[in-house]
Amino acid sequence: MAKKKKGKLRANFRKNHQSRARNNDLTRRLSGDAESADDDVSRERVSGKGGLTRKKTIAGGEIVEDASGTIVLPEVDRDACVEGRVLRVQGLVSTVLTEEGRTRACATRQLLKQLSTELRHVVAAGDNVWVRPEGEGEGIIERVEPRHGVLSRTSRGRRHLIVVNVDQVLIVVSAAQPRLKPNLIDRYLVTCEQARLSPIICITKTDLVDRADLMPITGVYDQMGYDVRLVSVVDGQGVEELRASLAGKETVLTGQSGVGKSTLLNLLDPGLALRVQTVSAESEKGRHTTTTAELYPTADGGYVVDTPGIRQLQLWDVIAEEVAGLFRDIRPFVSHCRYGDCTHTHEEFCAVKDAVADGWIDTRRYESYVQIQAGDEI
Repeated sequence: MAKKKKGKLRANFRKNHQSRARNNDLTRRLSGDAESADDDVSRERVSGKGGLTRKKTIAGGEIVEDASGTIVLPEVDRDACVEGRVLRVQGLVSTVLTEEGRTRACATRQLLKQLSTELRHVVAAGDNVWVRPEGEGEGIIERVEPRHGVLSRTSRGRRHLIVVNVDQVLIVVSAAQPRLKPNLIDRYLVTCEQARLSPIICITKTDLVDRADLMPITGVYDQMGYDVRLVSVVDGQGVEELRASLAGKETVLTGQSGVGKSTLLNLLDPGLALRVQTVSAESEKGRHTTTTAELYPTADGGYVVDTPGIRQLQLWDVIAEEVAGLFRDIRPFVSHCRYGDCTHTHEEFCAVKDAVADGWIDTRRYESYVQIQAGDEI
């Protein structure tokens, strides 16, 4: 995190952060009193300063760079506020667990919502915040602290923060029902590499297949140093080892609908009692059970985060030229290509393509790279 400014700040605001109503009866009034025309026209003039400007001075606070971009940290009255952790964001209401040990349904300070930002939502699950208590169980989020460990994606052209301030990502996929999507795993791995988050690949429902059939896929990830777990909630395979890997850490579970994220959490911590649903027999696609990312404190002092299932993961802020460097198996060969701007897709004298032909890079992984490099969605 780099500190940029402190003191009086000029911050960018959204285009219409302030509104000023025009006089709808201007023509009618001027027709009756022509002498007041000059005064009224001057009042209606729109300039680059004043009430309609997109910049505004904030007295006190600082602007910093963190894992989610540039953020404004306004000063707060710490005697009147309490610290807390955002457990869930649903619509305009954030559920915050405060240092007092109680939860509050909080709105967000208008200043924070008006700031111009690339984020889809100004508050995310996992945020550390300052809350001004209001009444018995409500409050106002006055400030969002700098973030680290951010898992995000692109949504409607903006950055959607799925969860923040986590240590590791449990990428949950199923061996069957729904079918295993290795390309989706690769997209999550690219996101983790970019965000510098530790990934764990968890393949569930292994009791539905011959586990030997999974070895060609798990072997590829094992060779690259990724942590791969085979888990079954039916026969208990891998559950205890996975529980030990999550102990005392803040872990987000992510993956498509129906792979068993909520079921797995219930097995790891029966006290959660999360709602689960079956997979559609016709489409083999999961039904949405979890509707928003939510943090759950664990008995060992950590957190687990259950997230809604997604069918597509559109990467945020990853350009085509960066993709090869985010693939662990492709990265070592990039510098050996003849051309410095090699895309590793069609050029001659490409070390990456030669490595694929020689078996040093898995063919399916290379195809996944080409798809992501081209900007295709899964």
